[in-house]
Amino acid sequence: KLFLNKDQVVRLCDRHKGIGADGLIILMPCASGKANWTWTFFNSDGSKADMCGNGARCFARFIQRLTGVRDQVTFETGAGIITAQFLGDLVTITMTQPKDLKMNEEVFLSSGPVTVHSINTGVPHTVLFVSNLDNIRVQDIGAQIRWHPQFAPAGTNVNFVQVMGPNSIRIRTYERGVEGETLACGTGVTASALISSITQGFHSPIQVKVKSGDTLEVGFKFENHNFKDVTLTGPAEFVFEGKFFIS
Repeated sequence: KLFLNKDQVVRLCDRHKGIGADGLIILMPCASGKANWTWTFFNSDGSKADMCGNGARCFARFIQRLTGVRDQVTFETGAGIITAQFLGDLVTITMTQPKDLKMNEEVFLSSGPVTVHSINTGVPHTVLFVSNLDNIRVQDIGAQIRWHPQFAPAGTNVNFVQVMGPNSIRIRTYERGVEGETLACGTGVTASALISSITQGFHSPIQVKVKSGDTLEVGFKFENHNFKDVTLTGPAEFVFEGKFFIS
């Protein structure tokens, strides 16, 4: 087994003195027998997280390269069992069951009250709709909501959403654990799409454009006021391999 402390994870994820990453994943055989593999996921600040949608797609692609599996793979996360299917350059992740849906919550910030919605898609997410995504102070407002007492003690990830058209949104995400904006967040994409289906009347699938310019797709069913069969589809590619000596 590989054991990494918080400082080592931070060093590996450092974009100037390490490899550079939004998170780090350790791959292990699944001891419970519930899946093919299991993971331990770390945010770039060294804290652990139960789930990461983009990390799950990358993790699945790495397993495919490592083992040669063609169709699908399962792995156990802190949020539950994840199934990944390979569709050429795309990877589809079957997400864990969303929970803790709360609509129209009022949160008081330094600039005044805002209305947000929240849902847990493996990790907690807050969704805030805006008219112009490019003008949003993601770092400032995101940090205020992330650390707001209303979401204590765990805190929350924060997604700013602009509606682009039928079944189409753009988002920017402030990630807990990274403590800043990231180019994409899979669980945030999922949360934003599901909330949009309620507020905008969108149906599955929903296209979500992220800051990197990529577009991800979220599929789902909504029955008896509950989401089920939620999937996240997007690209994942192998970039490089190397050795890093940890002291």
